[in-house]
Amino acid sequence: MADYEELHKWNLPIKEAVKLQVELSKKVSLSNGFDKIRRIAGVDIAFSKDRGLGYGAIVILDYSTLNIIETASSVVNVTFPYIPGLLTFREGPIFLEAWKKVKVPPDVVMFDGQGIAHPRNLGLAAHMGLWINIPSIGVAKSRLVGDYEEPEPERGSSTTLTYKGKKIGEVVRTRYGIKPLFISPGHLCSFETATRLVIDTAVKYRLPEPTRLAHKEAAKVKEAYLSSAGPDETVQSYLNF
Repeated sequence: MADYEELHKWNLPIKEAVKLQVELSKKVSLSNGFDKIRRIAGVDIAFSKDRGLGYGAIVILDYSTLNIIETASSVVNVTFPYIPGLLTFREGPIFLEAWKKVKVPPDVVMFDGQGIAHPRNLGLAAHMGLWINIPSIGVAKSRLVGDYEEPEPERGSSTTLTYKGKKIGEVVRTRYGIKPLFISPGHLCSFETATRLVIDTAVKYRLPEPTRLAHKEAAKVKEAYLSSAGPDETVQSYLNF
């Protein structure tokens, strides 16, 4: 079973949550925290607004073959409001509930979200990287903050994403002529490694296989839950999911 260090409580007032992000961002390391990658994971989270639920999915792949080794999921009541820049306070508990169920921890985790490409340099991948103390990468489909020039159309082309004069990520083209991804280190991972791993695992599609498969798994978890649960059923009455 995968473990983690509980760094703080989640239901914080907004000002305290912002202050906490600033403090935690100082602990993020951009040095690679691994010698060899055997397993790589992808994380994605889906929501159903009408029920106030979040559905987490973790897919762990063999790095050499990109075959699925394990999946883990969660269904969690969401209590923190939707506030750009503070999305981890909604998504973090959902991820951690699924993380508890992981039997074979990965060497690197890719999150569908931001790493340090964030107003306070602490997006989901950076924040959760600190909790699990495993190298993490943010793979975002859109920019949250920062300035950049459009990369060349060829696969593998990239440009630098900067914010307030500081590099916070890379804008990476994973398919010819397709919209780029916004890649940023989370924790225990360098810019160069984050970009390389995304390009290496984006073998057929715009998204790298870890987060692409995690997205499919999260949608599957959501569909399975909603099709099995009654209209008034709560997470508490569905703990065996």
